[in-house]
Amino acid sequence: MNEQELTELFRKLGAQDPEGWAHSQVTEGIPQLARYLFLRQAWRRVIGPDDRSWILEELRTNPTGPGGGIVPALTRLLAVGAREDDLTTLVRVMQWQLLAGLCVLLEDPGDIEPEVADMEWQLFLIDENDTPIAPIGALIESVLETDPTGREMRPAES
Repeated sequence: MNEQELTELFRKLGAQDPEGWAHSQVTEGIPQLARYLFLRQAWRRVIGPDDRSWILEELRTNPTGPGGGIVPALTRLLAVGAREDDLTTLVRVMQWQLLAGLCVLLEDPGDIEPEVADMEWQLFLIDENDTPIAPIGALIESVLETDPTGREMRPAES
């Protein structure tokens, strides 16, 4: 795929800077399409800044099942007047921090015990036979620029 075709594909997929992503892939050989798609899909698991539907969904969680502690916690917060938009902001920021942390963890296991210090992991692009063909690295560098709001997790201007 040439740079122009790749630029159009990035544009179709919603990239903020389709030309930059495509140019980097073509000139630097970085699998930017795979990086972008992974991050785009990861961001789809982060609630949107205007989404309040998650609150009702979480209130339907089985309070005795895994994650069930969210039901009484949300109920108490709402009962004392916590605003849904504040709760959404809180949860969204925490989800972004987890996403960023996992992107770092994919390349750096951090401070682990000496007995397992030689263990490492990484995300790879694979072929149709599940054979790794290219590492998908430096995800943390693109987490903020792939925020679907285009604001890089900054608050909306009032």
